[in-house]
Amino acid sequence: MDSQVTRREVLKKGLIGAAGLTVLPSVIAACSTSSATTAPTAAAATQAPAATPTPNANILTGKLTLGNNHSDASDLKGVNAINDAFKALTTLAVTTNTVDHNTFQDQINNYLGATPDDVFFWFSGYRMRFFADKGLATAIDDTWAKVSSNFTAGFANAVVGNDKKVYGIPVDYYPWCVFYRKTLFADKKYTIPATWDDLITLCKKMQTDGLTPIAFSDKDGWPAMGTFDILNLRMNGYDFHVGLMTGAQKWTDPKVTAVFQKWATLIPFYTHGYAGLTWQQACDTLVRKTAGLFFLGLFMTGEVATVDATASADIDFFPFPFMGNSFDAEQALDAPIDIAMISAKSPNLAADLVNAKAYMEFWAKGSTQLLMYQANNGFIPTASDADTTKFDVLTQKAVQIVSKAQKITQFLDRDTRPDFAGANAMQSFLLNFLNAPTQDLAKLQASIQAFWDALPVYAGN
Repeated sequence: MDSQVTRREVLKKGLIGAAGLTVLPSVIAACSTSSATTAPTAAAATQAPAATPTPNANILTGKLTLGNNHSDASDLKGVNAINDAFKALTTLAVTTNTVDHNTFQDQINNYLGATPDDVFFWFSGYRMRFFADKGLATAIDDTWAKVSSNFTAGFANAVVGNDKKVYGIPVDYYPWCVFYRKTLFADKKYTIPATWDDLITLCKKMQTDGLTPIAFSDKDGWPAMGTFDILNLRMNGYDFHVGLMTGAQKWTDPKVTAVFQKWATLIPFYTHGYAGLTWQQACDTLVRKTAGLFFLGLFMTGEVATVDATASADIDFFPFPFMGNSFDAEQALDAPIDIAMISAKSPNLAADLVNAKAYMEFWAKGSTQLLMYQANNGFIPTASDADTTKFDVLTQKAVQIVSKAQKITQFLDRDTRPDFAGANAMQSFLLNFLNAPTQDLAKLQASIQAFWDALPVYAGN
């Protein structure tokens, strides 16, 4: 795959995995942020300890290195708080190498195959299994046996490899929804759109009012995948989505054509110059009320707080509008799960393995995960013992929305094989479409299918 890899307390029983996708009948699941992967080099600055979770841990000696893709200010604050708490408990300082989200993600294959850190953050499901199958991750069944009672079956299934071994600790999740500012809607007398027609009507009204209806960006490559996912889920349903991500369905199918055609009607409402904007820049336009809507993962609230802390209480969201078809009942959405993993090729792993497993056990505590949540409340804890009274209003609402979803997916770049989701593959194909939405779609779809067909056989498919 070379370097072309791109881009939260209640999960009830009934999770079925299919290429990293999850089916949860009345579930609370997870959603995705963009990460990046390159061999981390910049050491993260540490923050003052916030709180000290108390898992069973002994005083540790030696070293422990962490490959950290949480490069945004709020996320990094959370990681630093956790590392400080871990040091206070064990006396072991974590050497943290922090790398930009997208760089880390784009380079992860090279990173894990070279001289990676002992522990790194990554994605559950398919993306985890891919690297486990390649021998680039270390199984942690012994650690999991100590902490598994703190996770529901849904989260547990998300960290099991094709060889039935456990390769990660679920640390957070975050659904994708449509965000807006409550005061803007109140001032303009806008109403929440429940259907596709309602959405188009609202976008036209916002345009008339001098607003950018939908804040959008795709410089990072992965944001466009979220829109493709939700349109495909709304129009064609969960089963077709699963088939398309795993190769059972074809990209040349007329159902895919219909998705692109529907998407084309949204593009005139997007932010000008979106191809050169990061998701943070798009989010900032929502904060400044120059844009009316923003479709992204709940993690975006961290950026809101960074730009204008007073705006946080004014943010609200709703599920992407429905199409009025048989798939409305699924109430499907993307809700990815993030995990912590241990690499297999860290040059110091033999000496650091005990420390790495202690760190993983530490991350399995609700009190640890709350430190991350307190830094960025877009990351909902997965641990069952997390104190839910600490959850803010948006998090409680996110839990409710996800619990209603009958079908939940992990996000396009986690649901399919990594060598199909990268910068030179689906990211590029989707940007091609966005740049020329009136192009010959049959030709575009044929090129996507041809790329898939040319990929080497992968046993995880």
